[in-house]
Amino acid sequence: MKKSVLIIALAISIVSCNNKPAAEVKEVKTAYVDTSVLMKEYTATKDLDAKYKAKGEEKGRQLQAEINRFKQEAQNFQAQAQANGQEWAQKKGAELQRREQQLAQAQQALAQQLQQEGGTEMDSLVSNVKKAIKAYGKEKGYTYIYGTGDSNASILYAEDKLDITKDIIKLLNDKYNSSNKKEEVKK
Repeated sequence: MKKSVLIIALAISIVSCNNKPAAEVKEVKTAYVDTSVLMKEYTATKDLDAKYKAKGEEKGRQLQAEINRFKQEAQNFQAQAQANGQEWAQKKGAELQRREQQLAQAQQALAQQLQQEGGTEMDSLVSNVKKAIKAYGKEKGYTYIYGTGDSNASILYAEDKLDITKDIIKLLNDKYNSSNKKEEVKK
């Protein structure tokens, strides 16, 4: 009798476990953004690139003028070396060598300065892009939004219908362009 009660109780518990409603399964909505296309098409990125290209050209022109003067002096040095003697040539050669090193250091410092300034602004831009994608994902009900691109191949395959890159580019460009218009009105 005890065995039959135990078997019946066990059978009831097994059956009752099977009758419980299954936990609701939430739909997983995913998409991806091609980050390399996004950064090429985002107006703020293009403006930032143009800004630092112009800044580099402007500062580079000043340095290039000094380099041209140095090259002219170096050519004059070669022509005057025999006429002015070995002592003068050694002294002037050492001076030219120091100037050449200074110019090389100035070029390197300029490149580093531009890279550092541009890198800081680019980091800020990328941070804002991530925030915008996160807000977009919450608004549209996405569970995940993945990133893919040249250097960020975290997705090896996805259906084209899951690509929201164009939507994100439009969102970011509209936001960027409207904020630029507000700034132009203030000026």
